[in-house]
Amino acid sequence: MGTVVTIAREEGLWALWNGVIAGLHRQCIYGGLRIGLYDPVKTILVGGDFVGDIPLYQKIFAALLTGAIAIVVANPTDLVKVRLQAEGKLPSGVPRRYYGALDAYCTIVRQEGLGALWTGLGPNIARNAIVNAAELASYDQVKETILKIPGFTDNIFTHILAGLGAGLFAVCIGSPIDVVKSRMMGDSAYKNTVDCFIKTLKYEGFLAFYKGFLPNFSRLGSWNVIMFLTLEQAKKVFIREVYFD
Repeated sequence: MGTVVTIAREEGLWALWNGVIAGLHRQCIYGGLRIGLYDPVKTILVGGDFVGDIPLYQKIFAALLTGAIAIVVANPTDLVKVRLQAEGKLPSGVPRRYYGALDAYCTIVRQEGLGALWTGLGPNIARNAIVNAAELASYDQVKETILKIPGFTDNIFTHILAGLGAGLFAVCIGSPIDVVKSRMMGDSAYKNTVDCFIKTLKYEGFLAFYKGFLPNFSRLGSWNVIMFLTLEQAKKVFIREVYFD
């Protein structure tokens, strides 16, 4: 909360939404691909004739694949989001490098080359594949487990519990990779992913990889609850439309 107040006071309230346009670009592309491909990939892995509960390792493998595929396509949007959010750290009087998401894409390509949009792709693939597995596979598994408890049904309360569980798994598993990814994208001082990991561990200790755990869980916990609630309701609507058509 102290960080929120400080940012709002020093940079203005709207600074809390820095990078939101690039964030929306990212979610439309990355979110659409990772979530939209998850069920079809699961079906491919187990076979269309499979009946019963899909094994956890198949869910994890499917989520790893879809997370990796999605972020390869969406990496430029992630890079621009991180760069725009880092603008707030510039000293007073220093001119901004970018004047919006579209300007950031053009400026990066012009000054650094097209390949620069995929800076940090390695740690980003690792991070997003693992976090996607933690979110989607854990949501599936937690929901499946809850529904086996007498009295629980496939309703909004179950979706909220499963979404919170998915958010907790995602933060616990993905935080170290998230820290390395953000540092790689926002600072060119590191040679590569391993160099960033080693320097962070050496100079700041293991807990540095869990800096911002509470705001991260607040973000991912609420994000997962809203996302899975929306997804479940959207699936019901589309399935109903397909059925009646």
